[in-house]
Amino acid sequence: MSRYWQKKPLLIRAAYPASTDVLSRNRLIDFACRDDVDARLVIRERSRYSLTHGPFTRRDFRTLPAAGWTLLVQGVNRVDAASDRLLRSFSFVPYARLDDVMVSYAAPGGGVGPHFDSYDVFLLQGSGRRRWRYGRQSDLTLVQDVDLKILRRFSPQHDTVLDPGDMLYLPPSIAHDGVAVDACVTYSIGFRAATHAEIAQAFIDFLRDDLRLPDGRYADPDAKPTPTPARIDPAMRRRVMATLATIRWGARDVDRFLGSFLSEPKPVVRFEAPARPLPKRLFTTTIGARGLALDRATQLLYDDVSFYVIGEPVGFRGAGIATLRRLANRRALSSRECRTLPAPVVTLLHQWYRYGFVEPLA
Repeated sequence: MSRYWQKKPLLIRAAYPASTDVLSRNRLIDFACRDDVDARLVIRERSRYSLTHGPFTRRDFRTLPAAGWTLLVQGVNRVDAASDRLLRSFSFVPYARLDDVMVSYAAPGGGVGPHFDSYDVFLLQGSGRRRWRYGRQSDLTLVQDVDLKILRRFSPQHDTVLDPGDMLYLPPSIAHDGVAVDACVTYSIGFRAATHAEIAQAFIDFLRDDLRLPDGRYADPDAKPTPTPARIDPAMRRRVMATLATIRWGARDVDRFLGSFLSEPKPVVRFEAPARPLPKRLFTTTIGARGLALDRATQLLYDDVSFYVIGEPVGFRGAGIATLRRLANRRALSSRECRTLPAPVVTLLHQWYRYGFVEPLA
């Protein structure tokens, strides 16, 4: 982190053990056909690229050429246990920054063109081989009038082929281009990096929804007849400025906003509540025997005052705070830990279970 994070690329040979959990082409296509998963299909013909968004049908893949296409599926960690375990192995970076795992399957020659990302990314080769050319460049101008963000000029300084288990880390704004040498699967572990404008807009929305805004209605009992009705009266300006000056926020408001903003799920995420939820007593017995885990899509964060789950602050006091923080950090509790949970924690977890945020371990 001190030498490379957001500073320079890093190539790591044999970074991750070659695993039998690598997603197959057919399984990735199954995910791409779901309506709760973001998927894209990129077809490359010489220097031209076409982009299609999912959800797809299996018929869409029967007429594809033998080479030059790439299927990209976003957020695979939410629907695949092995991909979620892979994502959690990067927890040396705070969960508030960790985003998701995108998995791509590329036929020989497939790629999405030279581009750059606005966030950090680890590119882990799952199966097959992919050639990566990459480097820092000042000219990040994009080709106009195309669906993909492709660099108009590309001047790589590095050229390497990743074998299964090899990994390449790229900080933001490093130009790169990956082309499949043979049919391959690549895992992209990405990180959140909201723009300042996105954060500011979200905070303004938070202020509107969560803070008390001034009561009353505009009034001007001292108004006088005017010969210039089109002119905005300076007195009106002063009254509005005085009203807006009553809006205040402090550090705790920023804390609540940040926790809610960072734990908010993406629009495509859906939580499935159990069809026949266990009653609280049976739920308590079950997790005491089997343990409990967060749903793969659940983001549980905390600060010194509150917990934040799925974009909502949860104030919690008393015994059990340390256990809830362990659940947030480790994303699971053992059966032994569950057997000693205070009653208020069990009540909270049972509520989350009924919403689909947590589930007993199998």
